[in-house]
Amino acid sequence: LIEKDPRYKDVLFPYLNGQDLNSRPDCSASRWVINFHDWSEDRAKQYSECYDQVRRLVKPERDRNKIAHRRERWWQYAARTPMLLKAIAGLERVIVITLVSKTVMPVMVPTGQVFSHALGVFATDDTAMLVLLSSSLHYWWAVSRASSMKADLRYTPSDVFETFPLPELTEEMRALGDRLDTYRRDVMLSRQAGLTATYNLVFDPECRDEDIVE
Repeated sequence: LIEKDPRYKDVLFPYLNGQDLNSRPDCSASRWVINFHDWSEDRAKQYSECYDQVRRLVKPERDRNKIAHRRERWWQYAARTPMLLKAIAGLERVIVITLVSKTVMPVMVPTGQVFSHALGVFATDDTAMLVLLSSSLHYWWAVSRASSMKADLRYTPSDVFETFPLPELTEEMRALGDRLDTYRRDVMLSRQAGLTATYNLVFDPECRDEDIVE
């Protein structure tokens, strides 16, 4: 659709979820979604191919919804996050973490995507924060504060991040964060391994591969 009509960039976005973040070597979205933002129906209709698809696939489900505004504004997302959008406006990338996972490992990803409700989004592009959230201090704090879902940790920002005693973010941490972000990305791409597969090797005492040890 975008190739046919560049206007569709206004309403078509990559959709990043936890599975993509943890399993794809570049932590990229595997799917796209239609997003009509907080627009009126008349404005949404201007993007006819997307509007027709949402009307056909979404409206029948919304017509059965017990919540009035979800029935009446069926072309919009049921639970939008305007405060998040405001917080990350102007940032080219942010830190995200899968809320239910074994690794509890944050990564930097581009903005301009629709983030799944299964992701925690930290409204910062500071690699010092990336280092802090990647540290054993943060991991064990999360283990002690979070709940679990089957064998995975369920990261709840209100219980974990909001109670975590934040140290000063230093330039040394920032330099380490830049190095971590670049090096880890190269390792994952060269191995064609996602976060989970990569960190399974990191935590495997039998694995002494140079790139994993680093």
